[in-house]
Amino acid sequence: MATETTPPTDTDNEASFAETALKLGGKSDDEARRTGAIDKADDQVESLFAPQYQTVNSPAHRAVWERGVPVELFASVDPETPADIRKVMDDSLAVVRRHRDAKTVLDDKGKITEEVMQELAAVGYWGLLVDKEHGGSGTPFASFAPFITEMAMLDPTIAGLASVHGCIGAVDPVRTFGTDEQKQRFLPDLGNGNRLSAFALTEPCAGSDLTALRTTAVLEGDEFVVNGEKLFITNVVPGRTIGLVCLVENKPAVLIVDLPKKENANFQLRKYGLWALKHTYNQGIIFNDFRVPKENLLTPTKGDGLTIAYHGLNLGRVSLCANAAGTMRIMLASMIPWANFRVTYSAAIAKRELVQRRMGEMAGLIVACDALTAWCAGLIDQGYRGEMECVIAKIFGSEAQKHAAIELFMKTHGGRSFLHGHLLGDNVHEYLAPCIYEGEGEMLAMAFFKSLVKDHGKTYFEPVGKVLAAHGIKKPNPFNPAHAWALKGVALPYLKWLVGRKLLPTAKSELPAMSGELRSYAEFACTNMQKMSVEISDTMMKFQLSLADRQCRMAELSQRCQDLITMLCTSLYGSRHPDEIVRQAAEVMCEQFQQKYTGRRHSNRYYKKVTQLGGAIADGAFKSIAGLDPDEILMPYEQASTAEQADSPEHVGGRAN
Repeated sequence: MATETTPPTDTDNEASFAETALKLGGKSDDEARRTGAIDKADDQVESLFAPQYQTVNSPAHRAVWERGVPVELFASVDPETPADIRKVMDDSLAVVRRHRDAKTVLDDKGKITEEVMQELAAVGYWGLLVDKEHGGSGTPFASFAPFITEMAMLDPTIAGLASVHGCIGAVDPVRTFGTDEQKQRFLPDLGNGNRLSAFALTEPCAGSDLTALRTTAVLEGDEFVVNGEKLFITNVVPGRTIGLVCLVENKPAVLIVDLPKKENANFQLRKYGLWALKHTYNQGIIFNDFRVPKENLLTPTKGDGLTIAYHGLNLGRVSLCANAAGTMRIMLASMIPWANFRVTYSAAIAKRELVQRRMGEMAGLIVACDALTAWCAGLIDQGYRGEMECVIAKIFGSEAQKHAAIELFMKTHGGRSFLHGHLLGDNVHEYLAPCIYEGEGEMLAMAFFKSLVKDHGKTYFEPVGKVLAAHGIKKPNPFNPAHAWALKGVALPYLKWLVGRKLLPTAKSELPAMSGELRSYAEFACTNMQKMSVEISDTMMKFQLSLADRQCRMAELSQRCQDLITMLCTSLYGSRHPDEIVRQAAEVMCEQFQQKYTGRRHSNRYYKKVTQLGGAIADGAFKSIAGLDPDEILMPYEQASTAEQADSPEHVGGRAN
């Protein structure tokens, strides 16, 4: 992370953009204050980064608001992983593969066994993101993220735990915000796996609204006394370490807490049934006068506990997308043998267009997730904050996995999907739940939109809003002389910007050498991203101070931007990839984005392309799933001869799958 250490300034106490806008729009002081607190935390995270890496200079923001898309910032490169780090990765994969083959990954409760966790610790798995000086591997995130995809192809839960521990658990908060003493005290055990970690943020009354936190820590002598309850905390069992978000002197703070090895009167776990995350521990925590040494308090140079909480979420969001890429590969590998086995009307369903389309579209989703993972991880290593970009990866990865599971995987396997022991039936909740991990998708889409419009709003709309409020004007009318006179000074900069955007031609973006189709998709994405600035600004003008209540419109505009950005990343990634199947999958995905954006029907040419791709995948052409062991076909049956099939009743009225 490229950071600047700056002393507190008077602006730290100023109302944020969101708080100002809500107050001007007539919202209650409490709603404005609470929303403003979240916005202020975002500003404080922003201030940790050098100016050139902050949101206004991020690829996503520049692509919409600048003239010309900085295409070079959307291209990814394959990481060069050092040999010692690659050995840790390979050894970790070998541990999981060996236990998977021996069917010893899970214990009798269906949880990852302690033996597996410790063997992974022994080979360095839990220390991948811990700095070398504290006993870890110091893995670049551009190497870590695609490795999560590799691990997910073996076991998505174990892949997810690497993110829980290293990205959103205690590792990132201590690495980024801890003192030298705190790093030396906590990181070695976090790196060698002696202390696995979690992040305790959510409460029964505080999910997306983190201003509703109630857990408190009161300083008494040399210790904080903690009281409160946390909920939905993944990877928490006695003896682990957590980053605990709580209120200290009524302000959010983070304590690093080593939990006792056994529950007691001061520390208890709240157990409940949970359909998702069934192979790991997700529990609540109840603190009753629980004591934590005061030196365990993390103190960021700027901001508070929410600043710390938001920082690690970006890493976790990219890891979620990487995990989805691996999980969907498992699904695709499972579809192929069934599609080749299942015969209807004398032909395997692998030869049927609907099934071929599903496999082709699944490959497109996988390649797009790979593209976003590589792009976002590279930006983080370069020093960018990457908040908007990581939100895109999280939303797309989770929604792609949900769509793949239900629309492509389940429908191909038919009724067998719901048999005990089937990949879909046993894991459907795991496939759906990521839509709400690391922030629910539509809520994150609005956060993306807020980040996208914030600078534009502060520059052009906030001055107008303040003048309107000062003059008591609730509905400005440009034809009212009094209104026009009041606004003459603050409206002119916006009018100049708007006229320039509408009258000047769309700036041409410089694309690298690309194949014809992928180049056309990249051009489409760049052209329409440039047009989005006026559409977004017109929406801001239309709704003005009531924009905060137009959640549906904000989410829709946000998704359009996200789709264009994903389309550009996918086209660039596919174009540079040496595998023709990957390039074709990228074309399929980009065509879907274009069709969604324009509202046009798919062409016959698209259906020919996607079904040919699916047919090639059914024949084993998708190299990135080679070597995956698909789950067994449940309730197999002896194939009938061609003559028997022709005479059977199913030949007349049988089902397609």
